[in-house]
Amino acid sequence: MILESTADTGTTVSNATEGIADMNILRRMGFAAALALTLVSPAALAATATLAGLEEAMSHDGLQKITVKGTDLAYARPGATLAGYTRVQLDPVQVAFRKDWDPTRAGSRIKLSNAEREKIRTGVATVVQEEFVKELQSKSIYKVVNEAGPDVLRVKVHVANLYVNAPDTQSAARSSTYTVSAGEMTLFAELFDSETGETLARVIDRREARGSNMMTMSDGVMNRGQAQEIASAWARILRTGLDNAHGIGKK
Repeated sequence: MILESTADTGTTVSNATEGIADMNILRRMGFAAALALTLVSPAALAATATLAGLEEAMSHDGLQKITVKGTDLAYARPGATLAGYTRVQLDPVQVAFRKDWDPTRAGSRIKLSNAEREKIRTGVATVVQEEFVKELQSKSIYKVVNEAGPDVLRVKVHVANLYVNAPDTQSAARSSTYTVSAGEMTLFAELFDSETGETLARVIDRREARGSNMMTMSDGVMNRGQAQEIASAWARILRTGLDNAHGIGKK
């Protein structure tokens, strides 16, 4: 099995797919671009994309649905395995905001500039990239490389529907903003054989930043920390899939 498959059916696909656009557009434009075309609510989702349509798009090239612990929706090529891969080629992480995200600077009504939005977007991309590299190289036998090869798994990671509740622009006029959660984002990842380009698996998973029962002050440190927590969890799913394929941790 290409990733750790379980019998657990408790994950909620509607959460992961909230805001994904029409499935015909998804197939024409490619998953990464289509995931950026987001709407707002489950009601909007019901009007534009059915679960059947999403499953058709995820499996259009022969992939079949599997259940992977920790993800909302996963598809893999029948018979595919990660056992032959000991190195990972990680493409630069792509990030897109949720369509309705129209933030103001923390503690004010001033809209974020394009430069400030880009700083947040590239910052999240960097965090996710760093967490994948850290998880693969610091806690396992796998090397992250820049070239294709017979033992190289190519991984494309896209973050869609990024929503930051209280973006911190570190302006001179400091003010305090309190939130329950830093926000949310959705992972869309594809795994390929780096030499042949064959798609081995696709995964979608939506996560909210860990919240609390009380309001806490939100700032750049908090936002980054919660983004790291989510990205690290996603990276562990990939590393666990590789470990299982190599028999690591099994008695």
